[in-house]
Amino acid sequence: MQARLRRASRGGAAPFGHPRSYFYKDKMDGEMGNIDIRQLTSEDFELLLHVEDGLFDDPINPVQAKAFLADPLHELVLAYDGPKAVGMVSSNVQLHPDKEPSMFINEVGTRDGWTRRGIATALVESMINIARARGCDGIWLGTEQDNLPAIGLYRSLEAEEVAGVYFGWDGAFEEE
Repeated sequence: MQARLRRASRGGAAPFGHPRSYFYKDKMDGEMGNIDIRQLTSEDFELLLHVEDGLFDDPINPVQAKAFLADPLHELVLAYDGPKAVGMVSSNVQLHPDKEPSMFINEVGTRDGWTRRGIATALVESMINIARARGCDGIWLGTEQDNLPAIGLYRSLEAEEVAGVYFGWDGAFEEE
């Protein structure tokens, strides 16, 4: 399924009136309305602080949120159904001394009640487009072997799939 993204037109057509807003027309029965896909900037700090708990793993930490949005190598895209944030994707550009930058997609999430509508597809596609526009040479992410919805999503987007082994220190994989 290809998400249909279109740049919001000028003149207030975007719910947020933001130049980095996109609309995604939900395909479930054609009745779900518009989902606004919005790339956040440092100017969106207050907006991020008002995201209701449950979309991210933990409540928004103001210090970390401000640092994340201020860092030019980090990206955050949220999906809104009206005023409610219902999906998110975060990433960071990775720099290397011997190759072109790449983008690592940290996390993709959709709030309960908004899953299986193509929102995660639209979010990942928007982040892929952001990475390409930034000149990243490669976009990648990882997920757990038992996360079948995520695996299905990434396969539907025709991502190259490789096996891997992960190692972590200092509680990197602990769930709270």
